[in-house]
Amino acid sequence: MQTSSLAPQKNRAFLKWAGGKYSLIGEINRLLPGGNKLIEPFVGAGSVFLNTNFKSYLLNDINPDLINLYNNLKLNTEAYIDDAESLFCAKNNQEERFYQLRREFNETDDQHYKSILFLYLNRHGYNGLCRYNLSGGFNVPFGQYKSPYFPKKELYFFAEKSQKATFTCEPYQQTFKRVRSNNIVYCDPPYAPISSTSNFTQYAKNGFSSDDQHALAKLALKTATTKKVSILISNHDTQYTRDLYKDASITKLMVSRTISQKGDKRVKVSELMALFEPKAIAG
Repeated sequence: MQTSSLAPQKNRAFLKWAGGKYSLIGEINRLLPGGNKLIEPFVGAGSVFLNTNFKSYLLNDINPDLINLYNNLKLNTEAYIDDAESLFCAKNNQEERFYQLRREFNETDDQHYKSILFLYLNRHGYNGLCRYNLSGGFNVPFGQYKSPYFPKKELYFFAEKSQKATFTCEPYQQTFKRVRSNNIVYCDPPYAPISSTSNFTQYAKNGFSSDDQHALAKLALKTATTKKVSILISNHDTQYTRDLYKDASITKLMVSRTISQKGDKRVKVSELMALFEPKAIAG
C-alpha cells in the first residue's frame, strides 16, 4: 500500500544550507508519487526528508561530516544536543575563537566533537556555507552574526524522525544500486551553472562537473526504466538542463535565490523539476 508523501506541517532543517528546499516543499510534495521508502542520494540539510511522510528513508550524502553529524544526532540525541548547545555562547561568537574552533574541527579525529563543531561552524560561519579547500579542510570564514540561533527544537524533531532513516555516505551511483520496487527517489544534486561563466558548486572535496550532470540524468533514466520507479530531480532551468532531462516530464518553478557573492542580492531564478516515470518512458 502506498503512503502519502505529505507531512502535516512544514518543518525547518536545523542547518543553514545553500539551495535548501524548504521554500519548495509544497511543489515537491505535489510531484512526488507515493511509495514505501524515499531515497535521497543528495540529502543536504534534509528539508524534503523532514516534510514528507514515508514509511522509511535512505538518506545519502557524499559529505562525511554531514552524515557523521546525522548519525550522532540519531544515536546520541541528548548528549549531542547538550554538547552542541554549550558551544553557542558569547565567548565563542568572536572571530579569533571561531578560527580556533575551525582549526580544531579540521584537525580532530574525535567524531563526536567533530559533529558538534560542524553545527557550530554552520551557524557561526558566513552565510551558512559548507565549503572545503583542495586539502579537504573546512574554510568558510567567520560570519559576524550578532547572536547565532541554536536550533534546539529543530534538532529534536530531526532526531525523532531520523529513527525511520538510514544514513549513508557514498557516491550517488552506489545509492542508486539500492533502489527497489515501490521506492521513490528524489535527487537534489549540486546545480548546473546558470550561465557558461558560472562555476559548479564546490560542495565536498570534489566538485560536481558537467560529466556528473550527464551521468546522473542517464542513471535516472536507466533506473526508472529497469526498476520501474519514479525519480524526481531538481536543477536550474536552462536549455542545458532541459536537454539533459529530455526523457522526463518538466515542471518549471520560479525561486528566490541569493546569487551575489556578497549575499545581499536576491533575485527570482528559474528552476525545474524533472520527473522520470516508468510508464511515461515505456509508453
